[in-house]
Amino acid sequence: MKNIFTNSMILMLVFCCFSDESFAQDKAEKTSEVKQMIDAKKFEFIAQSMTPTSGRMRQLTSYYSLIVKPDTLNSDLPYAGRAYSAPMDPAATGVSFISTSYDYKITDRKKGGWDIEIRPKDVNTVQTMQLTVYDNGSAYLRVQSNQRQPISYNGTVGAVKEKKQ
Repeated sequence: MKNIFTNSMILMLVFCCFSDESFAQDKAEKTSEVKQMIDAKKFEFIAQSMTPTSGRMRQLTSYYSLIVKPDTLNSDLPYAGRAYSAPMDPAATGVSFISTSYDYKITDRKKGGWDIEIRPKDVNTVQTMQLTVYDNGSAYLRVQSNQRQPISYNGTVGAVKEKKQ
């Protein structure tokens, strides 16, 4: 009986050692994959929740994203909060725009991950978009606007899904 217990403990110990090793490899692969997407300026931030400056966090049930490509920045994000001026178009309620000219600056974080500052040049409603991306692909986006209170989003960063034609 004692022999069976000892053998099973040894087997569990060996299994744990190998599973930790494979987990470390998966984490390193994920980190390098995320880093490649960020360096290439080709990724998609998918928002899962938003937090207005004055309000509580709200879970998002629909698909909202910020798509970054080398030549285009496509934002389709919801907005809740105080606007300082009303938009001319009543349908323009979210943080929705397409920019073909923007500044993109990456800074490494001390404890892993990256800070990305995006400044659209041809959009007058958004000053800056500050995106913090962590090694595992989770991300935090803060949007500073000229006409509205700041808003933040939590979500994930992944590869851009190409549309089939």
